Amino acid sequence: MTTAAIVSRDEWLESRKALLAQEKEFTRQRDALSKMRQQLPWVEVSEDYLFDTNDGPMPLSQLFGEHSQLVVYHFMYGPEWDVGCKSCSFWADNYNGVVAHLAARDVSLIAVSRTSLDNINSFSKRMNWSFPWVSSLNNQFNFDYNVSFTEGDRTSGHASYNYKAGPIGMDELPGVSVFSKDEAGLLYHSYSTYSRGLDLMNTAYNILDLVPKGRDEQNLDNTMAWLRLHDSY
Repeated sequence: MTTAAIVSRDEWLESRKALLAQEKEFTRQRDALSKMRQQLPWVEVSEDYLFDTNDGPMPLSQLFGEHSQLVVYHFMYGPEWDVGCKSCSFWADNYNGVVAHLAARDVSLIAVSRTSLDNINSFSKRMNWSFPWVSSLNNQFNFDYNVSFTEGDRTSGHASYNYKAGPIGMDELPGVSVFSKDEAGLLYHSYSTYSRGLDLMNTAYNILDLVPKGRDEQNLDNTMAWLRLHDSY
């Protein structure tokens, strides 16, 4: 049974216009925040990490392809895991169709996981994904960008996730990191975000935020308890 007020069309229109004013203000604030994000200072990346790819070993500098900007999705998939994280898979389901559009704006998008390339290829085939996905199993990339943790890291209380130090509950966590490359080939780290900062990259969640029930997660044991791999519903 609905709990929403049932009103006339004119009353609905009045409420909708009031909300529209707030939505417009949110859009202006979001645009301003995006501008601040784009103006963050950069940090030079001193190590050109070597990744395992389907085209052979490839350094970070080559993952950019022909572009000067690289967006990395840190996909949770540990070396001993049977399959990739279902939450990261929920995000990754949004990536296939955008790669060409991002390339038109000088951006490459890849996923990186700390598991074998064989595992990545097998799971990617199962999920029918085509976006680039590489392995950081043999480098420190995910550790350096605070999404992978040793047992000592997790229990020490000194590990950092989402810019906050403390005990870490898992050895793999999700994130997004952004890199730029200048004309001389020097690499820079410009941005990373974690946790709820990843919401913008999930189209399905943004669609759910439009409907009356929203994400409908408030009564679950954990917010994403409903989620399955897309071939498992």
